Amino acid sequence: MSRTKTALLGALVLLAGASGTAVAAVPADPAGIAAIPCTVDYKVQNQWDTGFTAAVTVTNNGAAKTSWAVKWAYAGNQKVTSGWNAKISQSGTAVTAANETYNGTLATGGSVSFGFNASYSGTNALPTTFTLDGVTCNVDDGSGGGGGGGGSDPSGRVDNPYAGAKVYVNPEWSAKAAAETGGSRISNQPTGVWLDRIAAINGASGSMGLRAHLDAALAQKGSGEEVVQLVVYDLPGRDCAALASNGELGPTEIDKYKTQFIDPIAAILADSKYAALRIVTTIEIDSLPNLVTNTGSRATATPQCDTMLAGGNYVKGVGYALAKLGAIPNVYNYLDAGHHGWIGWDDNFGASATLFEQAATSEGATVDDVAGFITNTANYSALKENNFTINDTVNGTSVRLSKWIDYNRYVDELSFAQAFRNQLVSVGFNSGIGMLIDTSRNGWGGTARPTGPGATTSVDTYVNGGRYDRRIHVGNWCNQAGAGLGERPQASPATGIDAYVWMKPPGESDGSSSAIANDEGKGFDRMCDPTYTGNPRNNNNMSGALPNAPLSGHWFSAQFQQLMTNAYPPL
Repeated sequence: MSRTKTALLGALVLLAGASGTAVAAVPADPAGIAAIPCTVDYKVQNQWDTGFTAAVTVTNNGAAKTSWAVKWAYAGNQKVTSGWNAKISQSGTAVTAANETYNGTLATGGSVSFGFNASYSGTNALPTTFTLDGVTCNVDDGSGGGGGGGGSDPSGRVDNPYAGAKVYVNPEWSAKAAAETGGSRISNQPTGVWLDRIAAINGASGSMGLRAHLDAALAQKGSGEEVVQLVVYDLPGRDCAALASNGELGPTEIDKYKTQFIDPIAAILADSKYAALRIVTTIEIDSLPNLVTNTGSRATATPQCDTMLAGGNYVKGVGYALAKLGAIPNVYNYLDAGHHGWIGWDDNFGASATLFEQAATSEGATVDDVAGFITNTANYSALKENNFTINDTVNGTSVRLSKWIDYNRYVDELSFAQAFRNQLVSVGFNSGIGMLIDTSRNGWGGTARPTGPGATTSVDTYVNGGRYDRRIHVGNWCNQAGAGLGERPQASPATGIDAYVWMKPPGESDGSSSAIANDEGKGFDRMCDPTYTGNPRNNNNMSGALPNAPLSGHWFSAQFQQLMTNAYPPL
């Protein structure tokens, strides 16, 4: 749903000629742009029964400004509840959005964007008139899509690719799931297709290659819209803080990454045969955050991460992938944003957003190449903890001081993803970005799921007794015992969230429990060993991993059965 204000206030200007006679002069710009004092693009990105998220971009064609205020009025009962990149106030139906201290400068021809959440009931009609500093930006109705984030632009791109679309069911994963006892209950769910080595592009070890998956997606598409979810995952020196997910490329092989991995993928995705698909690419899971948290003087630092920070090949690789894939009109890039138990701390939160912006503007990429971000990929952080909040105290002590939360600002993925989205917009990403949350293994149901808050004896008994996430430590990531399937994949489930997804296919191992020789470049990480007593990244706790696990990406029947048993919502 979109409305753009671009009407001319005057096409001709009267000038005094040399003889003193008034003459009509043709505008210097044939389109009359100089005569338009401002344009306002107002888009409803997500909409549900009681509320919506809107993004607003204002372009100033008048004199340069050092401060600004945009005003409009609603015809219904819309109420702004929160906003970002502007100070938004409301009196009755009238809304005013004024600049923040950091974005008051608005040059001639310059633009500024802000966004907000609002409640409503009944009809959410678009505003009809906007003013910039009291000057009307007259109405020329723009293109529009439906509510819920499906609005489109002339190129055919949509605000939220998941809105109104089916999502591709990988037949290879589906067959494995269906072959498991009880697996047919979820075998029709969409999951991500992982391109985790060069050989995966054409199909490794007899598996389907990228073209085969895209052809299968076209067959599933029918007359509706279809999303295909790809994980692009083969950076040089990949996953510098882990071993189970190490890749095939060495730290300096950035040229090989570009020419033998990204370029062939881009060539296939750009084939006009696949132009009718909405292709979601999730870019380089679990890589950039390592440059913030596992480098330098930190106790969690590794020599490998220091090498990748110094060489810059994570940033270069991500930037190159975003630029090449973002140039394809029907590709939607979502950049990995870790999870709340990784970058939810104060010293990681802002630094990560800044680093992501640096990567997204390198190697020819721009923020326009980023449709959004994905959190919790292949991880286990609970979507929503209902039995406590970060603002709770026990006997005067904040829950932030509990051993589980350990000074983090966030207790679950939904609150983190929504807050981090705002942070990303504040550092320069477009206000229209959306978040994905991987819910493939964060349900934490079953008999161990708490039914209410823990005892108020201390902050630790309160948090530990009430938390759904039953891991020993929030830093544990490999084949976690007790985990369950989470929310089923769905579009536009919450404010700022484009979709809940199963990007990590349930039943695929995170890493082997012991060393296994292989030709896939995958090492043995002790965090996948159930006897391991830990390291600084999990505060020297037990790993919590399941035994007898195969190599990462290989089918792990025992884990799949556990995920179904502990699913929440239950199967």
